Amino acid sequence: MGTSSSPKDSSILSSPLSSPNVGALLKIKIISWSQETGFPVTIRVRIADRTFNLHKHPLFSKSGYFRRQLNESNEVELPGNFPGGPETFEMMALFIYGSSTLVDPFNVAALRCAAEFLEMTEEYSSANLCERFDIYLNQVVLQSWDDTLIVLQKCQMLLPSAEELLIVSRCIESLAFMACMEILDPESRRDHPVVTLEALASQPWNNETVKEILNQDLWIKDLIALPFPFFKRIISSLRRQGMKEKYISPIILFYANKWTLSRKTHQFWQNARKGGEDHNTDAENGDDNDTNEKVSKILQGILDLLPMGEKASKVIPVGFYFSLLSRSLQLGLRSESREKLQDQIASLLYLARVEDFLLPDSSNDSITSCIELSIMKSIFSKYVSFSMELTHTPSPRNYIIAELWDVYLTKIATDPQWSSKKFLELIETVPLSSRQTHDHLYRALNTFLMAHPDMSQEEKGLVCKYLNCQKLSQEVCIEAVQNELMPLRLIVQALFVQQLNTQQAFKECSDSFRYAHCGEYSGSLSSTIYPNSKSQNLVESPYMEGSEGCSKPLSLLKDSANHELSRKEYESTSFRIQSLEEELMSLKKTLQLQHISKQTETISKKVEPVSPNLKSMRPYGLEGRTPSKKRNTIGQQGGLTDQECEASEIFEDHTGSPEILLSHLRE
Repeated sequence: MGTSSSPKDSSILSSPLSSPNVGALLKIKIISWSQETGFPVTIRVRIADRTFNLHKHPLFSKSGYFRRQLNESNEVELPGNFPGGPETFEMMALFIYGSSTLVDPFNVAALRCAAEFLEMTEEYSSANLCERFDIYLNQVVLQSWDDTLIVLQKCQMLLPSAEELLIVSRCIESLAFMACMEILDPESRRDHPVVTLEALASQPWNNETVKEILNQDLWIKDLIALPFPFFKRIISSLRRQGMKEKYISPIILFYANKWTLSRKTHQFWQNARKGGEDHNTDAENGDDNDTNEKVSKILQGILDLLPMGEKASKVIPVGFYFSLLSRSLQLGLRSESREKLQDQIASLLYLARVEDFLLPDSSNDSITSCIELSIMKSIFSKYVSFSMELTHTPSPRNYIIAELWDVYLTKIATDPQWSSKKFLELIETVPLSSRQTHDHLYRALNTFLMAHPDMSQEEKGLVCKYLNCQKLSQEVCIEAVQNELMPLRLIVQALFVQQLNTQQAFKECSDSFRYAHCGEYSGSLSSTIYPNSKSQNLVESPYMEGSEGCSKPLSLLKDSANHELSRKEYESTSFRIQSLEEELMSLKKTLQLQHISKQTETISKKVEPVSPNLKSMRPYGLEGRTPSKKRNTIGQQGGLTDQECEASEIFEDHTGSPEILLSHLRE
C-alpha cells in the first residue's frame, strides 16, 4: 500500500516552499481513506521507476484520463513524457485525496500541465485542479515580476504542454507589460535613470563597460538570463506594447554581449557539455563545434532582432556591430548574415572609431591576404558607392571616412609583403577629393616606406603620387622635409610649401603690426592661399584674437616666444632650400663637365653657362644633402638619376618663382 521505490529529485519541483515529505503525507492519506471507507487499494499506477497503489474511486471521480483507463484494467502506466514526472504525479495524488497541496511558483506550471494531461477539469468535478491552478497563475504569479520569471524558467522543461496551455505566452506578455511600467514609473526613474547606450557611443566597445551599465537595472539582467526563444518573444511583445526603440535596443545588445561575445559564457557551455569527464581530442572538437553552432544560432537571431538602417544610429554603437562581425568570422556564420552586418556598418561608418575596426589576426603570416582586410575594404567601398558617388560635393562625413581609412592604412602598412601597386589600390579605395587633410595619408605612406627600406626612387614616387604637400599641416610638412624615406620630388615640393607658408606667416605678422600700430585693425586676415597650413587649421593665426573688435589688442603679437619660433622655422627652411640649391648646382656642374669631355671633337661649340639666376637664389636651402657617387646607376648620364637632372632643370627654369616651381613639381 502507498508508493514503492525511492522518490527522485526534480528540478521542476525543486522549491524552497514545497513540503519535503509529500510521499509520507500521501501514505497517511491513503491509510486514512481506507479506514474511513473500508475500501482497500485496488489500483496500481506506474510512472518511470515508481509505482503508486491507490484507491479507484478518487481517481475515477476527478480524472477523465483515469476514468477511461480504469474501465479496461486496474493497472495504469503513465507515459514517460508525463509533465513533471513521478514527483508531480505524487503531488497530484495527494490533492486527489483531498489534501490542500502547497502550490508555489516553482511547481504550479508542472501541476497545471499534469492536471491537463489527467483531464482534471470542471466537467468531472467542481473546483478541479485545472481551474484552481489557472486562478493561482493569473491572480498570484503573473502579478509578480520574480514569480513570473520563475514560472517561465520552469516552462523550459514542460514544452510543448506549457505552450499549448498558454502558460508561456501569459508569462511573456506579463513580463513585457511590467517592463513598460518599470520604465514609465516616475518614482523608480527619479534616482535610477533608464539605461541607454549613450555612454558607449563615445568609446570603443568593451565588455566590462557593458557590465557596469547593466548593473544599473536588474530587470534587464533578469531578461537576458532567459533562453533565446523566450527572449525573442519578449522583445516582440515590448515593441508591440509600445516601448521605444532606444530602450529596447540596449536589452538586445546586452543579451548579445552575454551569450555571443562573452568568452566566459562560451567556456561555461563547453564545461557543461564535458560534465567533468575525461574527453579525447575528437570528443573535445565535437563539443567545440556544438557550442559554436549554439552561439551561431543565437547570433543569427540577434541580427534579426536588431534595428537596421539610420534608425539604429542613435541607439546602438557602431563598435557593437563590429564586435558581432568579428564574432561571426570566428563562428563561420553564413555569408548572408555577414553581408547584412557589413551593410549596416557601412551606413553608420562615419560614427565609427578606428579602435573598433577589424585588424588582421596576428597569427597570419601575411596581412595582404587576410579576410579582415578584405572585409574592411568592402565596407569602405560600400560607403563610397552609397554615399560619396551620390553626392559629388565634399561633406564633413566624407572627410571623416577618409581620415578613418588613412589611419587604418597606417596600422596595416607594416607588412613588408605589401607591393606598391596593392598599397596604392588601398589608398584609392576612398576618393582623393574626400581627403581634407593628408596628414594621416602621410603617416600611412611613411609606415609603408619604413617597412620597405630598399624601395627605389621610382617606386617611392609611384606610391606617393597622391600625397599633396599643400594639404599637410605645418608640423607634418616640416617632418616630410626632413624625412629621408620620402622621394626627392616630394621633399622639394614640401620645401617650397614650407617656404610659401613661412613667407605668408611673416606677411601676416607684418600686416598685423601695421594695423596694430596704426589703429586700423578691424578683423582677422585669413590665409586663403594655403588653407591647410598649420597657421590656420591646427593653431589659431596670430591675428585671429583681434576679430572681436579694435578695443582688444592682439595677444599673440605680445608673445615674443611665438615670434622667436616663427623666426627659427624661417631660418631652418631657408637653410634647407639653400643646401638643396648648392647640391643641384654641384650636380649641374658635373653634368656640364661630362658633356664637355664628350664634345672634344667640336671645341668651337660653346658650353651653356650656369644660369646666373640660380646663383642669385640663396635665402632657402636643404640641409644635409650633398652629391654622392653612390646614387649613380649604370645607364644614367653623368652618374645622375633622372629625378636629380629634372630637379636641376626645374630650379634653373623657375628660380625666384616658388609658386610656379611648386606647380611644376606637382605635375
